[in-house]
Amino acid sequence: MKNQSVTNNMDWVTILLYAVLVMLGWMVIYSASLPLEETSIFDIGQIYGRQMLFIIFAIPLIIVVLSLDAKIYEKYSFIFYGLSILLLAGLFVAGKTIKGQTNWYSFGGFTLQPSEFAKTAVSLVLAKYLSDVQINLKNTNHQLIAFGIIGLPVLLIMMQPDAGSAMIFLSLVFVLYREGLPGWYLWTGAIAIALFLLALLVKPYFLIMCALMIITIHYFLTKRVHRNPILYTLVFIAIAGFVFSVDYVYENVLEPHQKDRIDVLFDKNVNQQAEGYNLNQSLIAIGSGGWFGKGYLEGTQTKGGFVPEQHTDYIFTTVGEEWGFAGALVVIALFITLLLRLIYLAERQKSKFSRTYGYCVVAILFTHFFVNIAMLIKLFPTIGVPLPFFSYGGSSLWAFTILLFIFIKLDANKVNEW
Repeated sequence: MKNQSVTNNMDWVTILLYAVLVMLGWMVIYSASLPLEETSIFDIGQIYGRQMLFIIFAIPLIIVVLSLDAKIYEKYSFIFYGLSILLLAGLFVAGKTIKGQTNWYSFGGFTLQPSEFAKTAVSLVLAKYLSDVQINLKNTNHQLIAFGIIGLPVLLIMMQPDAGSAMIFLSLVFVLYREGLPGWYLWTGAIAIALFLLALLVKPYFLIMCALMIITIHYFLTKRVHRNPILYTLVFIAIAGFVFSVDYVYENVLEPHQKDRIDVLFDKNVNQQAEGYNLNQSLIAIGSGGWFGKGYLEGTQTKGGFVPEQHTDYIFTTVGEEWGFAGALVVIALFITLLLRLIYLAERQKSKFSRTYGYCVVAILFTHFFVNIAMLIKLFPTIGVPLPFFSYGGSSLWAFTILLFIFIKLDANKVNEW
């Protein structure tokens, strides 16, 4: 049977959402970086000019991604993964250090961040591995291999050090859960994070007493045949040990800037003119926008340069100030619509590889979107995570573009799947 044309089966809704988000992103970057004297939108001496070039160069990338045979992404996934690992490792030899992080290659006046592209490679090889009919994530050995696929790039990125990018890779655990990973992994992780944060706010002994009460209640509510006093005792000991270790980890393991970001989140002895300055200015800028904003190109906080890194990690503050609550809500709605659309597409895939890869795309985009906005409104510690399609940078824009359009290609090719 002759293969059907994938061009006629591409999901134009997703492509339209991508185009709208990219152009809105450029408009916000233009406002956040506009100098006193306006110049050409292609002026590479200006941030918005370089971003426009990045957008233009994304077009041939899209054409290449859509032109390649869909089977290439599955067949050569391990090669893509290997190349990404080599590029990450090569940073320790030829990388450029910016603000204490060696996570860039420098080419003339441009830089390239391999960790952004590694997200696509890891997603492809994880989808390839999980699509094997013999793989069962109830099996411990299969779990370890899946964790290893994710963990190797995380280890290299943490050594750069870049905790923000490393955290994005950990979001792929949700994909493993979708494909059969036992739920207790997620519960354990969620409880550990909650205990860590609570241990920084309340006395350890109080937290341990609360844990003991909950465990005891759970024990007596459980059917007698399922009660295992040894297991419950071990769980309590593990929780107690973890809680008592939090203070040591906080004081001796975390870097000073990481401790500052946690302190800022909890308002613990924060100097608003030092470690708390960025977040405080972000809140002021977003809050000053009110319901409908000050108007495009009219943001006083934006024009005054009060918010550092406003064209990158803090780009959403410009949206909040100039477009207000209503405009910010529209942008958030566009992201949510894109994510829901991708979930819908992932669920209708005929191959497990395509479905799993689709969920990897959703996990990565959602984590970037949620963390970036949450950190600006003081719901999450401040970390260097760009807002997809909005934050300035060729590496992030091209990487998100490749990540998304590979899935669009796989989805379009489902007409040829059996």
